[in-house]
Amino acid sequence: MFVSVILTTCDSPDWLAKVVCGYASQTHRRFELLIADDGSAAETAICIDELRRATRLDMRHVWQPKRGFGKCRILNRAIRNAAADYLIFSDGDCIPRRDFLAQHVRIARPGRFLSGGVVRLPRALSETISWEDIVEGRALRPRWLLAHGLPPSRKLRLLFGGPLAAVCDALTTTRATFNGHNSSAWKSDVERVNGFDERMGYGALDRELGERLVNAGVKPRQIRHRAACVHLDHSRAYRDSTIMARNQIIRGETRSRRLIWTPYGIRQGAERLHVADDDSTDPHQADLAEFRSRVAA
Repeated sequence: MFVSVILTTCDSPDWLAKVVCGYASQTHRRFELLIADDGSAAETAICIDELRRATRLDMRHVWQPKRGFGKCRILNRAIRNAAADYLIFSDGDCIPRRDFLAQHVRIARPGRFLSGGVVRLPRALSETISWEDIVEGRALRPRWLLAHGLPPSRKLRLLFGGPLAAVCDALTTTRATFNGHNSSAWKSDVERVNGFDERMGYGALDRELGERLVNAGVKPRQIRHRAACVHLDHSRAYRDSTIMARNQIIRGETRSRRLIWTPYGIRQGAERLHVADDDSTDPHQADLAEFRSRVAA
């Protein structure tokens, strides 16, 4: 199955390069890579061009001008631009295990979305990991990570993989939720709930989308042991307690009213529920053309 992988990034080309290396090492090869870029400077565009040449991956750069924290906006643009019927969501700071895509594809079924797992790395270890460590698979091996500074944790079980991974997923008490670092869904289901709510800033914006999918009858499936990635550490200057509190109000309304549709998503306004997208009106193409011209200059 051909899939679209959507990775978000913002001014983190070093981390993005390591992550793309992880996708170049995947066992499942039928995919396109959409880099959903929330206003990065020219260095990221140059990095993406170099990665495209080095890896020969089918990679597209979906960029928008920086206007605050715009992750939901750029995700919606990437969804619109995705060519595949099935979407896998992660971030430009999450290195996938080499069977990551294969597991998402193997377990995908109509009427469900998948919730994968993540192990968070400390900053020093994040900086230590090299391309060679990723290509050789060391960066996702528990023993190697422990030897290079990862504190012992029960979450390391997520990286073991193998035949017992499905058993662990069946026995886990962790609820399956839609997490931006590792989730997948059918594009038609994501469009049916109108994608991400663009009112939301940092903090559970992905969970809210998952809650609308559940309200629409899409069932979550836990695959945290079968499809895993490691999260490279970074600062979060965009973290704002006021915005996070507002996000919780939006989520509360989604849950209490069992909302399916957001009028602040891919199609703006409730009246556009049944209106087909017209890509010729998408401002992304003009934004990206302008950005490319500045990089070339």
